[in-house]
Amino acid sequence: MLGVLYIVFSNLMKIQVEYYQLFLLLGIIMWSFFSRSTTLSLLSIRFKPNLIKKVYFPRDIMVISTCTTTFLMSLFESVVFVIFMALFQIPLSINIAYLPCIIFLFYILTLGVSLTLASLNVYYQDMQYIWALILQIGFFATPVIYPLSVFPPYLMKVLSYNPLAQIIFLAREVTLYSKAPDVASFVYVFFVAFVMLGIGYAIFNRLEPKFAEELQWQ
Repeated sequence: MLGVLYIVFSNLMKIQVEYYQLFLLLGIIMWSFFSRSTTLSLLSIRFKPNLIKKVYFPRDIMVISTCTTTFLMSLFESVVFVIFMALFQIPLSINIAYLPCIIFLFYILTLGVSLTLASLNVYYQDMQYIWALILQIGFFATPVIYPLSVFPPYLMKVLSYNPLAQIIFLAREVTLYSKAPDVASFVYVFFVAFVMLGIGYAIFNRLEPKFAEELQWQ
């Protein structure tokens, strides 16, 4: 995927970005984590009806474990990114210390979205297909393969409200370009991540008591 996107966007579309190979690879790794986590979490309740109907336990554990598993998968993928950074001799600065905080907020945001999707998919069977379409659109609406600067200012401003765009932007700044994270972007991501987690838990706790009953008739 890295090879195909790099050839298309660096040559055919003439995108000029410093360290574009790593710019692209980091975006792919982060998007893959979000996409995998939300897609697998969406199915985590619905595809285990016997467990839900026969045994009571905190059902959010199933979503949390799914997100944690995909996070560990992404860590293994990140080894490739580290190797590439060494090959390209990317200089590191003290600002790399911000990366764990950025990744933590990314995990919190992803968990909030995953809790929402997992609970809704029990009641609305088409949710998985709708989400697959949203992910396809989201991949191109998020700066995974391009910088926001390729767009005119008005559109760049609209796209910058996407929290995933801000998270990927912050991660690239502290790793590839040795810059401190933009304070406004960091505060925005922090706020959205915990609001999304709160919304996710509110919806999950509201619908969770009837999971077993709903799955009984499906």
